[in-house]
Amino acid sequence: MTAVLSALFALLTAVANATGTVLQRIAARKVPPGDAFSVRLFRHLLRSPAWLGGIVVIVGAAACQALALTLGSLSLVQPILVTELPFTLLVASAVARRRLPAIGWAASVMVAAGLGLGLAAAAPSGGSTEVPVGKWVLTLLVSGGVMAACVLAALPRPRGKARAALFSSASAIGYALTATLMKAATDTFDRHGPGAFFAGWQTYAFVAAGACALFLLANAMESGPLVASQPALTLGEALVSLALGIVVYGERVRTGWWLILEGLGAVMVTWGVVVLPRADTEGGDGEGGGEGREASADGRSGD
Repeated sequence: MTAVLSALFALLTAVANATGTVLQRIAARKVPPGDAFSVRLFRHLLRSPAWLGGIVVIVGAAACQALALTLGSLSLVQPILVTELPFTLLVASAVARRRLPAIGWAASVMVAAGLGLGLAAAAPSGGSTEVPVGKWVLTLLVSGGVMAACVLAALPRPRGKARAALFSSASAIGYALTATLMKAATDTFDRHGPGAFFAGWQTYAFVAAGACALFLLANAMESGPLVASQPALTLGEALVSLALGIVVYGERVRTGWWLILEGLGAVMVTWGVVVLPRADTEGGDGEGGGEGREASADGRSGD
């Protein structure tokens, strides 16, 4: 029963994150290009009702995610967040008052079916809440290093899909790290109460990691369309979280012939994630034209 509740809260997290992402994208599109990756970015966003509304929704999503992680393993909760991508495109289509193309519906069904098949076959379970300090240090260093590499690769690029995907990839790692730290903090709260929760370094570390991931996501939203940033965010977060759950907490998935079904599910999810960007929900808003004009002005392609 706890696994079912954990999956339900994870699904609510995906819906809330999708809604918050669309609201953030609405606000980020109005930020001047020169104010990207600076404090001025947040000055613009803080004046936007859409962005503030998105933050409120994302805070609610974080609460749902914390409950999901308290009830279930990281390897169960985080892959379900892949459904954030189809939910994002559905919400964006509704906001833009545009129909999601048939290919979008087909890819969404493929993501959901592949995810269900993969999780049923893997049956993630187990894991220890006692993590050595050395393992935490290595996890933070590797995660932070890869995030920094993505940011350094994104900064020299003009606004466009490549820049958005790189910032989104860095944000995905940040959110996966946030979830990993959050699980340690929520387990502490569940076992030892609020005093131990606020005394543990993981509590402040997951808040810091989440804030960093949010900043990187804001830059991804400012850099390019949702169809460029959202696949890297959702799939990247799920894959990194699954790896961290196994490496950090020692969580287990079924092996043997179950790997065939797990692989099939992974292929279905990946196919859906790759195809979904073709269901462009922002094609009629001039986003592409604006990026094309910026690219032609300095002789570079947005990709």
